[in-house]
Amino acid sequence: MTEAVFTKPFTQQEAIPDAGIDRAVEIMKSGRLHRYNLAGDEDSEASCLEMEYAKWQGADYCLACTSGGYAIQLALRVCGVKPGDKILANAYTLAPVPGAIHNVGAHPILVDIDENYHIDLEDLDAKAAESDAKFLLLSHMRGHIADMDRVVEICAAHGICLIEDCAHTMGAKWRGIRSGNFGKAAAFSTQTYKHMNSGEGGLLTTNDAEIAARAVISSGSYMLYGRHGAIPAEEVFQKVRLHSPNYSGRMDQMRAAMLRAQLPILEENLDRWNSLYDRLHTRLSAMDGVTIPKRKQDEYYVGSSIQFRVDALPKGQIPSFVDACGARGVELKWFGDDQPRAFTSRYDSWQFIDNLPVLPTTLRVLGKTVDMRVPLTFTIEDCDLIADIIEDEIAHFTAA
Repeated sequence: MTEAVFTKPFTQQEAIPDAGIDRAVEIMKSGRLHRYNLAGDEDSEASCLEMEYAKWQGADYCLACTSGGYAIQLALRVCGVKPGDKILANAYTLAPVPGAIHNVGAHPILVDIDENYHIDLEDLDAKAAESDAKFLLLSHMRGHIADMDRVVEICAAHGICLIEDCAHTMGAKWRGIRSGNFGKAAAFSTQTYKHMNSGEGGLLTTNDAEIAARAVISSGSYMLYGRHGAIPAEEVFQKVRLHSPNYSGRMDQMRAAMLRAQLPILEENLDRWNSLYDRLHTRLSAMDGVTIPKRKQDEYYVGSSIQFRVDALPKGQIPSFVDACGARGVELKWFGDDQPRAFTSRYDSWQFIDNLPVLPTTLRVLGKTVDMRVPLTFTIEDCDLIADIIEDEIAHFTAA
């Protein structure tokens, strides 16, 4: 009997909406790709995107920039991080997060995670007290949102400034509040595999006028900050404009145009992602030897990827299991590998961090964790076939 094979690519995104393509072509034909290079009273696509995204997010201010990683770095700087400062961060994240901390000259204090991929709140509380760190860069890694009421409570108790990395949670909510609206500033990504796609790109949001003004000038506005969309009053810029270095990282007009065309359909797309995720979650949860976190009722998630543990197999067999699924077209990533692979890396491979801690729960949980993208080019039937293949391969390995 021939084994079923899945044939669709896991990296294929949907096309940019026609309106975004048409506008991007117009911009290319005009030659005016820079956000400040406008003809007459022409509106800047980047400025319009900032206003529209700020409204959608429920934030007072928004800055469009070159990448999500840049948005994180800039958020750290404008929130007051100085070289040598300590920054708490969850250990389950991707390399640009500790990279951003390193970029600003600060020192990461890595915090353990719990069984459900959230930051461990007890470890956070303890390390906040013992480290005297005054910043928390919280990565909502792979869309898993911690108990934000408790996170905010811990930060307040220790005088910690919370900065959110929302690369994987654009549109997600905790108790009805969008991720990104709990701290001083938030960074979002519009890289190809995120919830809006401009190839590369990022957004920084905040409700703090002075942080917003610093961010705009430091992004490379020079003295053209008035051409931005969602910005504070002129007197705020007068206060900070001569004290804010230029770290040039502006978003261009074409990417902004592509994103503006996607924003009106973002809510619909979030629901579509969750339909696919929920089908996979249901199927995986029913499999013997698979552990998949239950989502909390207080969380509105966005399921553009899914994570689960293959507890039926010893850790040493996980790479072979991943390869076997890959041979049948199901692309899985293993977070337990001690060597970085593609986009995936475990925290102890970040050797640029001094005195890397041993984080037992993180190592144990990630040891059997596999990760899978869920693009909108998939269907419910695709999800069933993927689940069939995963279940079949687990059966093969456990029977061997």
